[in-house]
Amino acid sequence: MSPRRGGRRRGGVTAGPTRERIDPVRYLSNDSSGTMGCAIAEAAAARGDDVTLIAGPVSLPTPKGVRRVDIESARELQAALREAFRECDALFMAAAVCDFRPRRRFRGKWRKKEAGQERASLELVSNPDILSSVTRRKGDRLVVGFAVETGDGLRRAMNKLEKKRMDYVVLNGPSALNASKTSVTILGKDGSQRRLTDRTKRAVAKVLVGLSAPHEAR
Repeated sequence: MSPRRGGRRRGGVTAGPTRERIDPVRYLSNDSSGTMGCAIAEAAAARGDDVTLIAGPVSLPTPKGVRRVDIESARELQAALREAFRECDALFMAAAVCDFRPRRRFRGKWRKKEAGQERASLELVSNPDILSSVTRRKGDRLVVGFAVETGDGLRRAMNKLEKKRMDYVVLNGPSALNASKTSVTILGKDGSQRRLTDRTKRAVAKVLVGLSAPHEAR
């Protein structure tokens, strides 16, 4: 992996949730706080990398020395990531992207109850598979993704690792969302597995950023 811009590695990090608007006051989203992604951006910048952080709606400050691009929806994230990925040596996909969005966004407030309706249906359509769309042009870049899973999480994470052409996938559970600590299993495409238990997200971020060292040595 060849460093760019005067020898500095360039990293892309996504963080936080996406929001999919139903109307001007309501949206679909999730509990991601962006803590993990911001911690990765901070750790990468601290070692001298040139970092672009693409952040969903989060209240966290921008880490020192990091360029930040704010987005809201999955499609906005996709557009920003396509631009950043062109110059990246490494990508850490830590954002929790909504799988679906409303087919129709109402211009005004959705007022089903005023019509006396006790039930309402909202038609959803799939959001794009953002990671797969950029890893088609992966080349020798390092790509690290996340898998928040329940049930048979290990199998699902391994499938995601292969399908989305990642180098590593970080498996964790829903309890990691909006939490200060996490337990993760880092799965590599080389068959490696590393378990980190009850660590701060900053501590996990330093381990993840360090994954690029063996990648660069290839």
